[in-house]
Amino acid sequence: MATASAGFDLMANLPALQVAVPLIAAPVCIFLRGRNAPWAFALLISLFCLWASWTLLQSVLADGRISYHMGGWAPPVGIEYAVDKVNAFVLLIVSMISVIALPYARAAAVREVPLDKHHLFYTAWLLCLTGMLGITITGDAFNIFVFLEISSLSTYVLIASGRDPRALTASFNYLVLGTLGATFILIGVGLLYSVTGTLNIADLSNRLPEIADRRPVLAAAGFFTVGIALKAALFPAHFWLPNGYAYSPSPVAVFLSATATKVSIYLLLRVQFTLFGDVSIGEFALANTLLPFALIAFIVGSAAAIFQQDMKRMLAWSSIAQIGYMVTGIGLGSVEGVTAGIVHLFNHALMKAALFMCMGAVFLRAGGVRLIRFEGMGRRMPLTMFAFVMAGLSLIGVPLTVGFVSKWQLVLAALQTGPTGYFITAMIMASSLMAVIYVWRVVEVAYFRDPEPDAPRQEAPLMMLVPMYLLVIGCFWFGIDSEFTLGVARDAAEQLMGIGQ
Repeated sequence: MATASAGFDLMANLPALQVAVPLIAAPVCIFLRGRNAPWAFALLISLFCLWASWTLLQSVLADGRISYHMGGWAPPVGIEYAVDKVNAFVLLIVSMISVIALPYARAAAVREVPLDKHHLFYTAWLLCLTGMLGITITGDAFNIFVFLEISSLSTYVLIASGRDPRALTASFNYLVLGTLGATFILIGVGLLYSVTGTLNIADLSNRLPEIADRRPVLAAAGFFTVGIALKAALFPAHFWLPNGYAYSPSPVAVFLSATATKVSIYLLLRVQFTLFGDVSIGEFALANTLLPFALIAFIVGSAAAIFQQDMKRMLAWSSIAQIGYMVTGIGLGSVEGVTAGIVHLFNHALMKAALFMCMGAVFLRAGGVRLIRFEGMGRRMPLTMFAFVMAGLSLIGVPLTVGFVSKWQLVLAALQTGPTGYFITAMIMASSLMAVIYVWRVVEVAYFRDPEPDAPRQEAPLMMLVPMYLLVIGCFWFGIDSEFTLGVARDAAEQLMGIGQ
């Protein structure tokens, strides 16, 4: 295990800089004006975060866990930033999506965000990035709550930053539910501190097994699980997500759909296996109790997506089903299941960001994303709609795509559980067939209906198409060659479950 302390060495202080740089950059961004300056500044900071996360991932894969002691104070007395195979992978996902989404945001925000608010928009973007990176890297339970609030408050601003007045209501609804979730998490932190006297996650993981059956620990596990479920939009705590994605500016929907719920799922993984791995409810481990809710999310999310007329809402309901896939992997409680859940964090980020980018491009040219707006869009915006079809194939789970890799791994994990696995596999297949239906609805309208006679043929700007196709290529690249993503996910799963340590 590598240990870093305060000093002037860039590499030694990289865990702290991963969070400190975007945090310090955010207030600087307020003073930048115009459309280009705040955007370029946010992109530069995101590029640094991407480089830092990639460097940290390579370091932990080669040398093991990194423990960074803030201010030189050793844990558990001081605050620790801990980087291992699990959160280094999530750091990479978050920073990578920020870098890819920002060029897209420059073109999309022109129409969807008032010019005089661009500096505030990118300030909130950097704060949201800071919060998600902080949640992922911190080794202190209370700081999880602190960074959760940073990301949540900035997310409320991002959702409400567009011109659609319905975004204000969506932001307020998320604020109410998000505050409730954060409160539950804070209560859980307080309960753990009351029985252990420590907030360091590694220290808690050593102390909790001896007192896993005490009521404060059981209550803390419940509060943490419910609070994170609200943040992750796990059924039945999903009510904020459809409107939050549908009415927010397109770049915000891209960024949040690919990162926010993924960080929450990571937090759920960390809590379930690092803190409460020895907590059980009757004969079942705590993680197993999530399985029924995840399976219901398959059907509810996919079925609701079929009946949507607003295509951003359709993708939002689809995300609820996809969150169910990730949580199913956690609920299976096996290395194979957790591997499937972790790899789907990455895979879903690629496909859903690409799909929301397609929606933003259509909104830019057609003025809306209701299904009727897609009539003849295959001829009016051929490149955009081809990208939608390719990313849609991944969402369905067609072979050679990342969606197939995720579902195949999940099916393999489910079948190892015995007869229950056949039922889970059937649910996965049913959800995939429903995905065919709601993706095909768009394809049918776009390619088999004629556009309006006076509808212009105008493709999306190049700055929107390039990030879109980078993600589409990723959907196939990592579907064909999944060695890296599956390898990292398996290593992370084994680490979480204490195998081979």
